[in-house]
Amino acid sequence: MLNTQVNKYSKNNRVHLITGGRPYFDHLVNLISKAENTLYLQTYIFAEDETGRFVTKALVEAAGRGVEVYLMVDGYASQNLSKDFISKLRQQGIKFKFFEPLFRSRQFYLGRRLHHKVCVIDLRFGLVGGINIADHYNDLPGDPPWLDFALSVEGEIVQDLLILCQKTWNGFQSLKKIPEVENLPSFSIPQEERSEIRMRRNDWVRWKDEISLSYMELFRGAKSQITILSSYFLPGRVFRRAIRNARKRGVEITVIVAGVSDVKIAKMAERFMYEWLLSNGIKIYEYNRTVLHGKLAICDDNWITLGSFNVNDISTYASVELNLDVKNPKFAHQLRYHLEQNVINHSTLISDSYRAKHTNVLKRFVQWSAFAAIRTLIYFFTFYFKRIVRTEEKKS
Repeated sequence: MLNTQVNKYSKNNRVHLITGGRPYFDHLVNLISKAENTLYLQTYIFAEDETGRFVTKALVEAAGRGVEVYLMVDGYASQNLSKDFISKLRQQGIKFKFFEPLFRSRQFYLGRRLHHKVCVIDLRFGLVGGINIADHYNDLPGDPPWLDFALSVEGEIVQDLLILCQKTWNGFQSLKKIPEVENLPSFSIPQEERSEIRMRRNDWVRWKDEISLSYMELFRGAKSQITILSSYFLPGRVFRRAIRNARKRGVEITVIVAGVSDVKIAKMAERFMYEWLLSNGIKIYEYNRTVLHGKLAICDDNWITLGSFNVNDISTYASVELNLDVKNPKFAHQLRYHLEQNVINHSTLISDSYRAKHTNVLKRFVQWSAFAAIRTLIYFFTFYFKRIVRTEEKKS
């Protein structure tokens, strides 16, 4: 029987942390090579570069073995894919789709993006994270990869991921319109290797705010410590209130953000928030080795959430996002240790004195201006979804 209750944890799962760069792409291609029947790959950016060609070769080989290969990419972020590239994909047996172009005449979905990154193979393997298919995320000579993560999973949770991919591919038809999954595999995972996992989505158009609820659960339920790693950290009012209340309970909160960002205005806006964070006793680290693109949080060395969701209102309201929550104290502790050794140790602690030394009146004004501009843009690109879309959803 299908596990359609995505808000509940499934227990029979194995999970591994995959770091970005060559380890991720080698792992992805290895999983693709194991595909026998069906493969779904859905991503925000699929670039027509060295990394894109590396993954494409594996997809074409899978299609050549008779595997049904479904590739979906975001219609805005991947719009530079050439017609020739797409035509060759289809000629070689790959089913290809764009998700929601920038403008859609009937519903005018301005701003809605397929931001999730997921691969599902044969109901056996799943891969969920924040890593796009592009050279920025890969190890190339003289160009270190952006810092990012993914979770590789086996077990019952893969059913939920497959259903999500099917529904996304089919335009979010109701489950009854999608053929029921047959011949579900059994998973013999030793008890000591098992993790409880649940799939979490944010898609305001589809009334999904599960990842936001996971973060609220984390802020409200934490007893001792919270660690957040976020590439674009601009929490809205609700999250800020929950963060402040967690600090009032004595919860230690560490936020790891980008020192080097691919979106400069977002970085300036983020730095405007440092005063608020520091005044609430929150530790801030800026990672400086390369661009930080990961998105995860750890609660009390008990459970974690990891995926495509950024702590800002664009992820909350205007993008299709996917995270996995993993409840496994050993795994959560190992992840926090990994961050301490490989991320925090290569980061700068932002203290009040450091901030005062590196900020002047002009910089503060520029940061405020960036913050105001970002908040205005977020409102502009999300107000439609907060108001009109819910009305349209009720009609469907």
